[in-house]
Amino acid sequence: MSGIEARFRLQLASFALDVSLDLPDKGVSVLFGPSGCGKTTVLRCAAGLSRADEGVMRIGDACWQDSETGRWLPTHRRPLGYVFQEPSLFPHLSVRGNLSFAGRRTSRGRQPDRKLLALLGIEPLMDRMPAALSGGERQRVAIARALSTAPQLLLMDEPLAALDAARKSEILPYLERLHRELSIPVLYVTHALDEVARLADHLVLMADGRVRMAGPVGEVMASLDSPLAVTDQASVVLDARVSGHDTAYGLTRLDANGLDLWTARVGCEVGRRLRLRIHARDVSLALFRPEGSSITNIVPAVVEAMAGDDDDMQCLVRLRTGSGTHLLARITRRSRDLLALETGMVIYAQIKAVVPIA
Repeated sequence: MSGIEARFRLQLASFALDVSLDLPDKGVSVLFGPSGCGKTTVLRCAAGLSRADEGVMRIGDACWQDSETGRWLPTHRRPLGYVFQEPSLFPHLSVRGNLSFAGRRTSRGRQPDRKLLALLGIEPLMDRMPAALSGGERQRVAIARALSTAPQLLLMDEPLAALDAARKSEILPYLERLHRELSIPVLYVTHALDEVARLADHLVLMADGRVRMAGPVGEVMASLDSPLAVTDQASVVLDARVSGHDTAYGLTRLDANGLDLWTARVGCEVGRRLRLRIHARDVSLALFRPEGSSITNIVPAVVEAMAGDDDDMQCLVRLRTGSGTHLLARITRRSRDLLALETGMVIYAQIKAVVPIA
């Protein structure tokens, strides 16, 4: 068996958790939803910090718990790392001491991995005490400490929630590096959609202790059935590659699975992989290819589905480009009727903003 199986049923006073998840065994699986929907409870159950009334937790062939057979591994016997909102470093130990203490939990009692220190930018901090670190630095050390135990699974419970905007911007690039380099699966909890767009490979949408939708992040965010589709943040996430630069105009050309897009110059070498987020509000539609437009990115597409009835002022349109890439466009209901949009129609999508986010 491959992947992660996590099934928990738990009654806590007036709150009931009932989730059944089959997650990939690599990449970042994000649990997303409003505060109080059960995201942290899922992580606590996975870690063995909360004991579900009924529960199964398996990673590959390893079974950590199964209420039917009575199997239960306590938290200290589960090979996992846990990063909380607050770093909770040992205040009397230096950064080096915190990491060495975590390393002693492994059978080899290993020293901190130099590659890990470089990925998180911790090498210059090794001899400093936690009180002398910024919030972002403390959280990076907490992540390194969790990974120093050589875990099979990394749990991250809103690791950026306690940071201000500046510290959050500071640490996100380090999380993106880990995203690219880590070979172990990560369960990441957040209620911030920008973190979803930048980090998620697999997305789980939760509400009221239940899973509302789950799947690859591109599919879930592009679905008209997703709870995200009714918000102003409706958008798609695309993986792209830098295919060239136009130095004369300060532009970069991107290849998103065969879809050519232009954006403002990015400081990346040709061939670098990037992630893009395109908001539905930044996509307009035309029946014919526009001429004399200031919009650079104009692509043919097919209307695949529409959401919004006569009681809605706006309509969300799901498009499929020739490369198979999906886009969302938010237009007024009046525009939908003037264009007489129907599923299967070939139209042109004008993308007003293409912004690399990772």
